[in-house]
Amino acid sequence: MRAQFYTADVFTDRPFGGNQLAVFPDARGIDPAMMQNIAREFNFSETTFVLPPTDPRHAARVVIFTPGGELPFAGHPTVGTAHVLSAIGQVPLTGETTKIVLEEKVGPVPVSIRARDGKPVFVQLTAAQAPEVGPPAPSREALAEMLSLPTDALRSGTWSPESVSCGVSFLFIPLVDRQAVASARLKLDSWGRTLGGYVTSMVFVFCEGGEQTGSQIHSRMFAPGIGIPEDPATGGAVVGLAGYLAARDARTDGTLKWVVEQGFEMGRPSILEAEADKREGKVMITRVGGASVLMTSGHLEF
Repeated sequence: MRAQFYTADVFTDRPFGGNQLAVFPDARGIDPAMMQNIAREFNFSETTFVLPPTDPRHAARVVIFTPGGELPFAGHPTVGTAHVLSAIGQVPLTGETTKIVLEEKVGPVPVSIRARDGKPVFVQLTAAQAPEVGPPAPSREALAEMLSLPTDALRSGTWSPESVSCGVSFLFIPLVDRQAVASARLKLDSWGRTLGGYVTSMVFVFCEGGEQTGSQIHSRMFAPGIGIPEDPATGGAVVGLAGYLAARDARTDGTLKWVVEQGFEMGRPSILEAEADKREGKVMITRVGGASVLMTSGHLEF
């Protein structure tokens, strides 16, 4: 079989940054059992396969695979797939802003595509689910050991580690500064012991303050359990992070915004723009968006 694909760098406005993504815009002839093999062949954080929607009002159905397994939802594949489909004309742009819905296993995901001169320049998704806090995190001592850090590198009190999900759970671990974030090294044996029975094994470390001017948060994400030792940009985590941050913000109403940087330690700097809507102190919904760059096109023979 011969299938067309495109690759894009997602959450960046320049080539060779952001998070790589492979997109198969017409996956109707690809056996679902073959999708895992293809994702493993590309060995990007994720590969997406686009199918006709089950609801004709929606733009497409998107199936997402990491090298290690299928995901019900992920941010950079959603943003990147919408960018690719609009860039190649498979999703028509209707003006400065085009609103579509992509079907994923988590449910319908609303997506907004901003265009300039008829080309997509920014894609934002709205999380299909409001942030949900998970069970209590393992101890700071165990998490510090897992990250090869001293315990006092992890914040505590209100800023204690916590799992949050907007469709996929991540364990958010606030650290004291960028040096601590850069120094984190996941010990696989300790990681397996500490998170083996926990609600998630995906670890998102972050601190306040960015390396780049204009960033409020500096971050890294580790997910060896699904074949991602470290991820350059994780939109599915950042919608959960927006929930974590908004819950700790004194403001009770309105839209809160943060610029989150990720991937700097990997040499693939990524910029993710996060938002959270609060009403009477409750976090209602979160969003994440960013730019993407179309990189390659080709055909896979299998």
